[in-house]
Amino acid sequence: MTDTITLDTLAGDARFTVYRARPEGTPRAAIVVIQEIFGVNAGIRRKCDTLAEAGYLALAPDLFWRFAPGIELDPDVPDQMQQALGLMPKLDQDGAIRDIEATIRAARAELGDGGKVGVVGYCLGGRLAFMTATRTDVDAAVGYYGVGIDGLLGEKHAIAHPVLLHVPEEDHFVDKDAQARMHAGLDDHSKVTLHDYPGEDHGFATEFGARRSEESARLADERTAAFFAEHLG
Repeated sequence: MTDTITLDTLAGDARFTVYRARPEGTPRAAIVVIQEIFGVNAGIRRKCDTLAEAGYLALAPDLFWRFAPGIELDPDVPDQMQQALGLMPKLDQDGAIRDIEATIRAARAELGDGGKVGVVGYCLGGRLAFMTATRTDVDAAVGYYGVGIDGLLGEKHAIAHPVLLHVPEEDHFVDKDAQARMHAGLDDHSKVTLHDYPGEDHGFATEFGARRSEESARLADERTAAFFAEHLG
């Protein structure tokens, strides 16, 4: 079952919308799906639906609600891609983490009895998933092609729960030097696992459109499913 709910911000001074996909029966755990720069679009909703089919409660908060509420963009449409790139600088990423934390708390409340909550994010969401791992008590975090993680390595000491990062080697937003810094900073971290994808570019695991690379997307998603099964149940 899918619906759209509204949640209070942590400060309790506003409300934002969240796409929710619920499994049949009791959820095994919950996963917060963190959007790309294109909003909570059809691809992000499909990620939620797939997780629900696997038995998870899935929640995707609209992180652009303060300046572009409800926006849905298609990266294969050039004008919409440019629009999305223009939206990204408007996002207060610290505020986005607070909204993600509010969503995590709501997920825990819905699960009850100490249910576990993970996050998975893509692009911008991949970066925010790493930040969520360092700044909240989320039980597990997965980031796909997160941008700028090499600039966040000063926070790695705060990672208390498992983190999985998918790194396409030909990512035109994350160059080889940045990838090398990620490996140098994280390969020896007991809680972090990095998987590299030779020949793949940014967005390779999108659900729809020209960016998807089927074989690598399936491999990454299989690794993510095994990771969540191990750490969330």
